[in-house]
Amino acid sequence: MDNEVLLNQLEELAGKLGIEIRYGIIPGEDPHRSGGLCRVNGQYVLIMHSRSTAKEKIGFIIKTLKGFDMGDVYVIPVIRELLDKYEQKNEGVTL
Repeated sequence: MDNEVLLNQLEELAGKLGIEIRYGIIPGEDPHRSGGLCRVNGQYVLIMHSRSTAKEKIGFIIKTLKGFDMGDVYVIPVIRELLDKYEQKNEGVTL
């Protein structure tokens, strides 16, 4: 699956889990290591640097989603496989 399509699928899954994803320029930050999950007014918000590559964004979203219960949400097989194979190495997820 193409990285852009995969990224869109992960963003959709995050939305189903109540996680809003925001991209933006984070001044003075390394685009490869900036961002994080927070709660704003009770809503989960995942903030990522817009200059990160699609692969970096995918890894960051997968790492975040691993902390959420997906028992009641349909997850397409490709995404389920990535979540099951999640391995944290130096840069994140092995794709």
